[in-house]
Amino acid sequence: MKISHPEKIDFQSIRNIIFDWGGVITNINYHATVNAFVELGLKDFNSYFTQEQQNSLFRSFEVGELSNEELRNEIRKAIGKPVTDKQIDEAWCAMLLDTPSKNIDLIRKVSEKFRIFLLSNTNDIHVPYYNKLLKEALNIDYPALFEKSYYSHQVGKRKPNADVFEYVLDDSNLKPGETLFIDDTEMHIDTAASLGINALYLKPGLDIHIVFRYAGISI
Repeated sequence: MKISHPEKIDFQSIRNIIFDWGGVITNINYHATVNAFVELGLKDFNSYFTQEQQNSLFRSFEVGELSNEELRNEIRKAIGKPVTDKQIDEAWCAMLLDTPSKNIDLIRKVSEKFRIFLLSNTNDIHVPYYNKLLKEALNIDYPALFEKSYYSHQVGKRKPNADVFEYVLDDSNLKPGETLFIDDTEMHIDTAASLGINALYLKPGLDIHIVFRYAGISI
């Protein structure tokens, strides 16, 4: 069921929460990565990657079909001049901003009442980079916050395709009607809802702290 506002969530029937990562827990600025690649010489990076869609290069990377080095080499070809691995990785990770400590505190409280999971379209450059960053900045073992994390590049499936949601439900033995999925991309919400999952679009102006007040959880 697609949910238009958190007050419509029946938290009494919810047992499981699946969180998206970027834009829900961690702040994201896609334009920072666009600008970083433009500075490296990839002038039309918007044709490769946006929040809503990616071209075949980045889709392949997000489902683990391309290695880090293969992606970097393709980017070098597109730029047409020598750039280092470090320059590419820094540009690619520029979109990953801060994770407010209050969000971490909230996740921990939510985990006391619900089984919680992470489902993210991501890749083998972003995940280790950000896990290391959080460990150093906040002394947080990010994956340990969740019962299980499902990363697209590890499971070989990505949102908005139905098979990634079906995989998560089956792998963790979750009933769709007892599960709430929260994401900031509407097409992902539409797919989850079509499978009977309670799905909330975290539209601009709405954040997870507002959502969980309706479950009696606040910090």
